[in-house]
Amino acid sequence: MKTWRLIPLMNTSGKIQMAIDEWLLTQHQKNNHPPTLRFYTWNQATISLGVSQKRHFPNHWQNLTYQGKPLEIVKRPSGGRGVLHQGDLTYAVITSHLEGNLDQVYRQICQFLILGWRKLGIELYFGQPERQYLQSANCFKLATNADLVDFYENKFIGSAQLKKGKFTLQHGSMLLNPDLDLFERVFHSLPPKQIIPESLSINDIVETLIEVAAECFDCQFVIQPLSDDELAQIKISFDNVL
Repeated sequence: MKTWRLIPLMNTSGKIQMAIDEWLLTQHQKNNHPPTLRFYTWNQATISLGVSQKRHFPNHWQNLTYQGKPLEIVKRPSGGRGVLHQGDLTYAVITSHLEGNLDQVYRQICQFLILGWRKLGIELYFGQPERQYLQSANCFKLATNADLVDFYENKFIGSAQLKKGKFTLQHGSMLLNPDLDLFERVFHSLPPKQIIPESLSINDIVETLIEVAAECFDCQFVIQPLSDDELAQIKISFDNVL
């Protein structure tokens, strides 16, 4: 049984979250850092851009505010389209123990999400590729075979991946309780309908997904928050994040 690092739920800025994910991949790749699972939330409404989007996004995104603060715009190290992080929960998996091409690794990692949410009462399925996906700035408008949808084909989890040889970072957003007005102002459309029991807290969700992840990845988790020294190293990479 392999040992993985589990970083407790974090709430901080989008720039820090993206820098952490990329730093963890680099450490796993170059410094024998263990595979890692973490969950996080965003301390203010933020739009993250896929690496291929660069600065090509709707102009009005730069003028949006939420609760009196400008929407932060950050770049992900992974691909995909724009994601509004507000009322969502993000996961990140960093590993090198999964065999196969990009699509096969997606499907292996997503099993813990499918089985975990089934345990929480929601059935999820892989989406189907859609040609129009790259024409949309909105990640949650259309699904791909890397995304998870509900029975009604509403996109529930949008995932993206960065692969460096056998080393993989996969992270993704789960829409839990998005602000409908903000979502419409950003994307000029409403988010997919979600049916999540009101009794479910983020802690309930995280605990269940961790439990299932241990089974799916055949590992045991060692809880290890990021140290002050690690955070200092991560902050050095801020300049590389949009």
